[in-house]
Amino acid sequence: MSHLFSILKERNIIATLWRIMLRVWLASASSRRQQMITKLFPNLVCEALIGVDEGAEDVEVAEQVLQISKKKADAIKNLDGYELIIVSDTMLADPDVDKVALGKPKDEVEAAMMLHRLSGRRHRVWSSTGIYFSGMWTFYTDSSIVEFQQLTDEDLVELVLNGSWKGKAGGYDLAGEMSNFASLIDGGESTVLGIAESAMDAIMEISKEFS
Repeated sequence: MSHLFSILKERNIIATLWRIMLRVWLASASSRRQQMITKLFPNLVCEALIGVDEGAEDVEVAEQVLQISKKKADAIKNLDGYELIIVSDTMLADPDVDKVALGKPKDEVEAAMMLHRLSGRRHRVWSSTGIYFSGMWTFYTDSSIVEFQQLTDEDLVELVLNGSWKGKAGGYDLAGEMSNFASLIDGGESTVLGIAESAMDAIMEISKEFS
């Protein structure tokens, strides 16, 4: 019995070492995405792609976000340096027009306009995540529904001035300041934070292979 425990312990150590040494690249500058993946893979490289055309055709937001995720995957030329690569894109569907996507605001004025448009309403958030593993890309696209409370002028001013809108689709961070004013109605939180829920499940399964 002690010999069996010794073997199991050794295998567990080897698996843990392999997970630590696994080369994983999250091609994103998002701190929320980084937090979610670092918990699973300590040896994570988090570096955003530069110069990727994030324009999309005039189609449904679900297709737009998938197109951009695939563009990011196509922009990665050297796949040999990593065992696992993750790309992702997140957009909000305009509450009134399904084909109109709300991406990241460029400045404070645009952030205020987006937040005002979402105030007191529900909207759908889409994330499309590409995973490169075992020599092939797989893409996952999911949506979640978020509801905003009615924001006062004071709320809007505070949310804009504190900079929490920067780098966030729709101008807000559900796990940050906006958690006081918004709630998840349907779907996964990871989808709102930047990684499609089904992709997060797949990443967790990959992690389990080395645990």
